[in-house]
Amino acid sequence: MIPTFIGRLQTRFFLVVFVALPWTLIVTPFLPGNRDAADGSVAADLYPVTLTALAIILVLGLVLWEPIYYFLQICRWEKDWPAMFFMIELIPEAILAWYVLKWIGPASDVATFSTFLWHIIPTWIIMWLFVLGPIKVLFIRWRFNGGRIFF
Repeated sequence: MIPTFIGRLQTRFFLVVFVALPWTLIVTPFLPGNRDAADGSVAADLYPVTLTALAIILVLGLVLWEPIYYFLQICRWEKDWPAMFFMIELIPEAILAWYVLKWIGPASDVATFSTFLWHIIPTWIIMWLFVLGPIKVLFIRWRFNGGRIFF
């Protein structure tokens, strides 16, 4: 499949809203920053941090990263975007998302870098696995329509 620019945007939006968001709602209570080391009690609510991190990934992805990735994609010989590239996208996106998260505030008091990584890495892997299989089953025309889901 050769994703179009609109297809890339729609796929990213779908993955963050319908795959990463439910996963985040489930996994956030189990993240390392949620428990106090001394007595095991709940130390802080990480939902604002994890949901803000997802929002940052979505907004930066739609506005900054997808245009860059699309430009790199059209510069490739076969104009495709292999699955491993999707996995490697995690590195620059997570670094920038962490700095933006620290800059805007909700992570400054509660989340540590390890908490952020324990959230982002599994979330990205879940989204990657969803693109490798279930999205092709649920949206049969997805790969024939350049990654477009909605229209």
